[in-house]
Amino acid sequence: MKNLPQISEAEYKVMKIIWSHSPISTNEVIEKLIRTTDWSPKTIQTMLKRLVQKGALIYEKEGRVFIYTPLVKEGEYLKHENIHFLERLYDGNIASMLTNFLANEKLSDKEIEELRNLLDSKEGGD
Repeated sequence: MKNLPQISEAEYKVMKIIWSHSPISTNEVIEKLIRTTDWSPKTIQTMLKRLVQKGALIYEKEGRVFIYTPLVKEGEYLKHENIHFLERLYDGNIASMLTNFLANEKLSDKEIEELRNLLDSKEGGD
């Protein structure tokens, strides 16, 4: 897996917008994030600039408008973060993570069925 940039929690919120709506202009990113955060447009612009510097985004300038496209794929980033989380908290042992989670969370019948189906599909080594 290639080296992925470190993305903060706040930057991740920006990336989620870009992954969902790419290519997207600065104003569109700001419009969407103002609905769900208390960030100022300047703060959002700073995060976009930081993500470009980190190599997570690229932009094209169309007139006076910046259009952003991700350089990091969402699935690739999530896989990397999942592995990092598992290593950091559970020494890479997914069974320990699931045991801990299942012991402390109430699951609906539907969630239990989904987990059974997922485990059944993995049983053959798929």
